[in-house]
Amino acid sequence: MNDIVDALSAVRRETGHRRIPAGEGRTVVLRRTYNAPIGDVWDAITDADRINRWFLPISGDLRLGGSFRLKGNAQGEILHCDPPHLLKVSWYCGDDPAATDISEVEVRLSTGTGDVTDFELVHSAVVPEEQWAQYGPGATGVGWDLTLLGLGLHLRGGSIEEPDTWGETAEAREFMTRSSQAWGAAYAAAGATDAEVASAVGNTTGFYVPDLAAAQGGDAGH
Repeated sequence: MNDIVDALSAVRRETGHRRIPAGEGRTVVLRRTYNAPIGDVWDAITDADRINRWFLPISGDLRLGGSFRLKGNAQGEILHCDPPHLLKVSWYCGDDPAATDISEVEVRLSTGTGDVTDFELVHSAVVPEEQWAQYGPGATGVGWDLTLLGLGLHLRGGSIEEPDTWGETAEAREFMTRSSQAWGAAYAAAGATDAEVASAVGNTTGFYVPDLAAAQGGDAGH
């Protein structure tokens, strides 16, 4: 489990607010350093062939103003592209989203000390209050932790073996459980009460690792 612990501890997490076209948004922010040059990291997050290898199959016109679709996941438009430093896209699921369903994902890259890249991802979305009360930042944050794990493995020349079934392994369940707890800590740092944090962590863990939640007697929201 050392690789999992290392991957999770490498990420610094925050949650806050940001105004986006859809309205006043909640944010999840992930920052970490990758031991790879900035050009390589930029290529990994913008080249379709490479995205297919570490994230999800992607299609579309991957240029400024173009649109993209991630198989079985989100789609959107490329709003801003400043190689190799800034990529900003709209992000939504389904083919007929309401205005408040359209969120934004922004990735910023900068050169760190040595031949490394400082990576920052901010996902800003208008979240219904009842959904935020139930899950806090973890519902979105755990998914992005998984994404950053895949990118890190790819940049080191590796990948998750059998990704279609990896989510059922003990390693994956441990990763998602610890990620949920880490987002609970970020939620607490943003001012959430102990009860709010405990409920959000329990519900998020129950969503991502339902068998574990069942074994522990259900999620913290019930």
